[in-house]
Amino acid sequence: MDSGNIAWLLTAASLVLLMTPGLALFYGGMSRRKSVLNMMMMSFGAMAVVAVAWVLVGNAVSVGETVGGWFGNPGSDFLLLNSYPAGVGDGEGLISVGFGATFAIITTALISGSIADRAKFSAWMVFAFLWAILVYSPVSHWVWGGGILSDAGPIFSEDWYPQDFAGGTVVHINAGVAGLVLALILGVRKGFGKEPFKPHNLPLVMLGAALLWFGWFGFNAGSAFAADDYAAAAWGNTTYATAAAIIGWLIVEKIRDGKATSLGAASGVVAGLVAITPAAVAVDPWGAVVVGVVAGALSALAVGLKYKLGYDDSLDVVGVHLVAGLWGTLAIGLVGTDTFGSWNGLFTGGGIAGLGAQAVAALVTIAYCAVATAIIGLAIKYTIGFRVSEDVEVSGIDLAEHGETAYEEAK
Repeated sequence: MDSGNIAWLLTAASLVLLMTPGLALFYGGMSRRKSVLNMMMMSFGAMAVVAVAWVLVGNAVSVGETVGGWFGNPGSDFLLLNSYPAGVGDGEGLISVGFGATFAIITTALISGSIADRAKFSAWMVFAFLWAILVYSPVSHWVWGGGILSDAGPIFSEDWYPQDFAGGTVVHINAGVAGLVLALILGVRKGFGKEPFKPHNLPLVMLGAALLWFGWFGFNAGSAFAADDYAAAAWGNTTYATAAAIIGWLIVEKIRDGKATSLGAASGVVAGLVAITPAAVAVDPWGAVVVGVVAGALSALAVGLKYKLGYDDSLDVVGVHLVAGLWGTLAIGLVGTDTFGSWNGLFTGGGIAGLGAQAVAALVTIAYCAVATAIIGLAIKYTIGFRVSEDVEVSGIDLAEHGETAYEEAK
């Protein structure tokens, strides 16, 4: 990279890091008044432990010398000892490591929304540390590190391989599946399905969504690793898909409920951002609009499934990240174009092979993440315990876990 491209990646990494505090605001506003601090602390806690995990072995497992295509050799860059002494004057290498860390952080933090109101903070910190190393980093290696889901792996070839520009499988399907598994392990909140769990601060939700949208330009356009045509295309498609997703979500709300809500608009923003992430340079602008409007509509319909199926995904990690991430991943196989040298989708002049590659990548990610997350979550549950007591949940997790509350009671 020249200095201009390094400067862009420095900026992009900073934007992606900003997404996690933005997520804290988004999730915090959606939470109940008595658990807002705990919810926000889970995002900030993820920033702390995942960054350390990345230095320890996360980066090595993600992009180190491959071990059979399954993971990078942890000893190849333990404690980043190889990156830094050899990286003096290597701005590209150093910021690439940092950019990868911000992805690991936000992916792990996304999971926390599925277990709002009922998780021990200490248990969450242990889970976040282990999950980043044992789940996020290997899947990242599969897709971006020359592993089993890349064109360099044993399954695919340069002519037939899954596309994931910025994290449909690695980030969103991964986080969505993990959120579902944890929600099942911890069980439903007291009163789930019987009393409303409404967001306590909608302006906070909208502010968080705005910061996520802003930071996402670093997420998608930064994944080009250069200030080039790819970055420009990713920036544009991120805008178009997100705008369309707001419309898709609000149309469903209006038809179903009679009103278009601010919560729906904010959630539509996130659904569109999620869906376009894997497809940021794989579709043309019209395709981005299709990806976005369908993502908004699908997620608006999906968030109600938890009441019908009986799982308590508190802040709709499954309904938004898993559903929109899966749609965005598969959509490449439907409306993808070869503008940037990739293959065409089923409806854009290509065959069904591309869709098949996308489906294989999604299914492999779902299977591994479900099993690995269940092992980590159950191990924590049956050792240090994962869920707070019923008394703490009822009285307020903020005071019990952190010794403070977000709002002073009126006197």
